[in-house]
Amino acid sequence: MSTLPASPTHPFTLRQLALGARLGLSAFVLVFFIGLAASGYHLVDHHQNRDEQPGVSLTDIEGAYHGVQATAPLLSALEGGHPAELAANERATLIAWLRSSRISEDYDSLELGDAAPAELLATRCMQCHSRAAVQGEHKDAKVALEYWEDVSRIAFSKRIEAVPVKILAASTHAHALSLAAMSIVIGALLLATRFSSWLRNGLCGAAGLALLVDLAGWWLARGSPAWTVPIVLAGGVYAASSALSLALILAELWLPRRG
Repeated sequence: MSTLPASPTHPFTLRQLALGARLGLSAFVLVFFIGLAASGYHLVDHHQNRDEQPGVSLTDIEGAYHGVQATAPLLSALEGGHPAELAANERATLIAWLRSSRISEDYDSLELGDAAPAELLATRCMQCHSRAAVQGEHKDAKVALEYWEDVSRIAFSKRIEAVPVKILAASTHAHALSLAAMSIVIGALLLATRFSSWLRNGLCGAAGLALLVDLAGWWLARGSPAWTVPIVLAGGVYAASSALSLALILAELWLPRRG
C-alpha cells in the first residue's frame, strides 16, 4: 500500500514510515525508556540516606541543594511523642542526652545509673526494638535499639552540606544540554502522532516548563530552601510527561493505520 502524502486532510504521522524506520524508532524509544528508569535509580541512589534514613526525602533534597541540619531520627521520634507511654521525665532525659555533645560518652554512663540512656532504652523500648523483635513480630518498628551499634546509627544529628558550586555547575551543564536535546527529539516525534492536539501540545509544554523549573530550582534553592518542593514536583512532572510521550510515540508506530 502506498504511503499517503502529507496534506491538511492527511497530515504526516509516524505510522506512515516504512517498517525499517519504525523498527529503528521503536528501538530508540525503548532506549529512552531505559534511560528514564536508570535516571530514577540514580536519583534515589545518589540522594538517599543523606539524613540517615532510608529512601529519598525532602530533607535529602534540601540538603543537596541548600544544606540543612538533619535531626537525629531517634531525637525526632522522642520529640514527636514516641513511645506514648514513656514518662515525661524519662523522655526529657533522653532528649537532653541526644541534644548534648556527649552522646557516646553518656550512653551507658555508670555515674547516671538507672537514668543512663542505655538503661532507659533497655527497660522502655526493648519490647518492640530488640533485634529479635524487629526481625519478628515487630517488623513495623524497623529500628533496633538493643546495642550501641544500633543506637549510634540514629542518635546523631548532622549538618548536610549542599553540593559545591563547581559540582552543581558541571551537573547542570550535563543535564541541561542532554535533557533539552532529548526532550526536543521526543517532542518532535510526539507532534507527528495521531493523538489530539491538546494532549500532544500539553505534554510538550509540561515537559519543557518542568525541566526549566527543575534545573533553575537547583540554583534558586541555594538561596531559599522553599525551592525544594518545586524541584521535586517539577522532576516528577518531567519524568511522567516524558514517559507518557514515549508511550504515545510507540503506540503510534504500531497501531493500525488510520483510514
